[in-house]
Amino acid sequence: MAKQVLFTGAGVALVTPMRPDGSVNGDKLVELTDWHIQNGTDAIIACATTGEAPTLSSPEHLEALRVAIDRAAHRVPVIAGTGSNATTHAITLSKEAEKLGADGLLLVSPYYNKATEAGLIAHYTAIGDQVHLPCIVYNVPSRTGVNIPVSVYQALSHHPNFCGVKEASGDIVKIARIRQACGPEFSVWSGNDDQVVPVMALGGHGIISVVSNLYPETMVRLAALCMAGRYREAANLQAALMPAIDALFCEVNPIPIKAALRLSGLDVGHCRLPLTDPTPEHLELLKQMVGATVRTEPQENH
Repeated sequence: MAKQVLFTGAGVALVTPMRPDGSVNGDKLVELTDWHIQNGTDAIIACATTGEAPTLSSPEHLEALRVAIDRAAHRVPVIAGTGSNATTHAITLSKEAEKLGADGLLLVSPYYNKATEAGLIAHYTAIGDQVHLPCIVYNVPSRTGVNIPVSVYQALSHHPNFCGVKEASGDIVKIARIRQACGPEFSVWSGNDDQVVPVMALGGHGIISVVSNLYPETMVRLAALCMAGRYREAANLQAALMPAIDALFCEVNPIPIKAALRLSGLDVGHCRLPLTDPTPEHLELLKQMVGATVRTEPQENH
């Protein structure tokens, strides 16, 4: 049986809005979910890195997922971030997310533990065996300390529940190697906003995007241009986005994107410790970026 493609295009790695007292703001999460759907976002990825999952308690994590899933009401897929460095905890979160009605799971590799190749395969297989949802492997070595080898993807591509990978290693050659080793049914999504065009040119299905929190329509257009094979226009738009991308990663994610959203009038609150607010210099950079207009109509090369 062919594997399900969870989504194509631009999915948002959604921030988790907080109230002034630091609690999760469910009302604002409802508002953000509606806003993204209205602006054409192709999928909502909730409670992952940008959603500050490591600082959410299990009840908060599941309640935030419930709010996003219920509000989306299958208008777009909601993919639940349920990865953990503890396999048993990841299984528990994944099974609960399935009960809540999630359309898929995003499973970051076990951070801090630095699992071996055999450990990674065993970890992911243990989760995949306990659910009936399509699962996306999430490789982000800058945070986890381990760059998942292609051989792990190849092994997991034979599991019926693993449908692809969010690849944030920054290694473009690796995208081609994944495609060669795992075949066309194992989807690849860019995990880096600055690499949408090359990843999709190598057969990727889209982007799981931080920038989409602020510029959803632009990121949707960028992915759509790639899917239409209009790579020259897409490359121009990718280049036009680079100042915004650079500003939104001037400090560790999600510090800048939450600040930028506040500056744009979307009160998503602040990050939880140990993440802090941007430095004054970076805040000024973000003010300038939010005040500028990102061109959504790419210029043709002459």
